[in-house]
Amino acid sequence: MNTLRLLAVGIIGLLACEARAEDDVYQAPELFLAETFAGESAVPAPQLVWLTKEAREQVKSILGHDYPSMRIRYWRQAARTAWILEEVGKTKPITTGLVVADGRLERIKVLVYRESHGWEVKYPFFTDQFSGLGLDEAGRLSKPIDGISGATLSVNALTKLGRLALFLDAFVRKTQVP
Repeated sequence: MNTLRLLAVGIIGLLACEARAEDDVYQAPELFLAETFAGESAVPAPQLVWLTKEAREQVKSILGHDYPSMRIRYWRQAARTAWILEEVGKTKPITTGLVVADGRLERIKVLVYRESHGWEVKYPFFTDQFSGLGLDEAGRLSKPIDGISGATLSVNALTKLGRLALFLDAFVRKTQVP
């Protein structure tokens, strides 16, 4: 009987650990898009941007590594684009929704966080810093981003994604028909 009880407690403990290891979903990508474009029915059809050799080189300089795909999905309506991008914090990807309007970041939101540390980047006190930023002549954000102690890798990941969304927005405006 004690063995059975010990086994049950062990299984419950394992299930609890498994639940903590799951992704922290703060907002589903579909809901982010519906919120961005004022309702589910208003969400434009997704489009694809194919990365040319030059674009891949620029993306690599932003991220510090190759992008894992030759194409990236985005949503466009008038002068606004929305991007759902991922970048690794320490060991796992952070899924982030970014909105660019007229060449400036309008909004950045952590949608799914998978790391054990650095989750503070999901809060508006951090993400609000990105609002209104563009890229300077050197391809950096137009204003520095204040870090969070203990979340350096997550801060770096979101900063890279902000730069990437701005670059991609400019790239699609330059290369694709409206």
